[in-house]
Amino acid sequence: MAAVRVEAVLAAAEEQEAEKRRSITVEKELELEYDLGNLLAVDRNPPPAAALRGAGPRREALLQALARDNTQLLVSRLWELPAERAGGAGGPLVAQLPEPTFRLPREKPPPKARPPTRWEQFARLKGIRRKKKTSLVWDEQAKEWRRRWGYRRAGGDPSRAWLAEVPAGADPEEDQFARLRREKRERVARNELNRLRNLARAHRAGRAVPAAPLHPTGHQDRDELRQVARVARVSTASLGRFQPRLPKESAEPPSRSGGKKRRFEPLLGNLAAERSRQLELLRDMGSKKPVLDITRAVNKQLRQEEAEAAAANKGKKQSKRGKRGRRQQRPGRSGKKSGARRQPQQQKPAGGGTGG
Repeated sequence: MAAVRVEAVLAAAEEQEAEKRRSITVEKELELEYDLGNLLAVDRNPPPAAALRGAGPRREALLQALARDNTQLLVSRLWELPAERAGGAGGPLVAQLPEPTFRLPREKPPPKARPPTRWEQFARLKGIRRKKKTSLVWDEQAKEWRRRWGYRRAGGDPSRAWLAEVPAGADPEEDQFARLRREKRERVARNELNRLRNLARAHRAGRAVPAAPLHPTGHQDRDELRQVARVARVSTASLGRFQPRLPKESAEPPSRSGGKKRRFEPLLGNLAAERSRQLELLRDMGSKKPVLDITRAVNKQLRQEEAEAAAANKGKKQSKRGKRGRRQQRPGRSGKKSGARRQPQQQKPAGGGTGG
């Protein structure tokens, strides 16, 4: 047995320790492109193609080493940024990231533009532009600043004034207060009609129509009350988990959307499962023989058989009911009854008078 030297053992141990704790100095032929605002580093150096051809442990080790080196370069750049202690001297060290330069793609498609209302279309056609106005104006009657619109606005509601001026050319006998109230009701009804038209136009255009207001009324049905209770419950920060429950309310906390939550596949996930799913879809699209859903076909056949059996039983019941039928009336029975009823009316006194 050959003798083992102490120097060789120590050198092997040092190599193993150095392999575990690799140096922070990484050398690249081409310098990486950094976007520290997005914590992004782009490596333009071509990887060794021979080592990436196979699918063995050598390929995985090479990819892990490449990712480690690039991450080390990115972290080294982050340590060069100006940093400060958050929350005092004992707080964590926080680096100030610069503005991002690389434009990342959107995960979800951008929202569709809202269709313009009739007023917006008219204003665009006529070239009318919105002018920003202050919300407060000076009220000469009250001698104070008041809101331009809404409750307690400047000038007050003309229909609630104690004095109403009779317009020129109007009927002097007409009640001006009733006229003002009627005009206000007409304006409110016209605005409500325009609002409903805008909602109908938005619904036809494919936009989601907002829900009706959940204000209390005197004639709310059970579904409306259930919806109001659900909205009030999920309005808290805990989505109603710590709120007292009603007697017949389910123990499961309701969701904020009120329905099933849509689940999206992750953008970066199992590539093998995604590839098999896409191949299966292409195989189904390219096959001439349609895919048969056995469960759906069996259920359809059972429903057809049940419908045929129900139709046959219904025909048998109707035929039996027709055989039993109503009993035929006797020919002399109805005549006797009619004669007995008519006999007192046909009898008349022989004398025809009232004499004794």
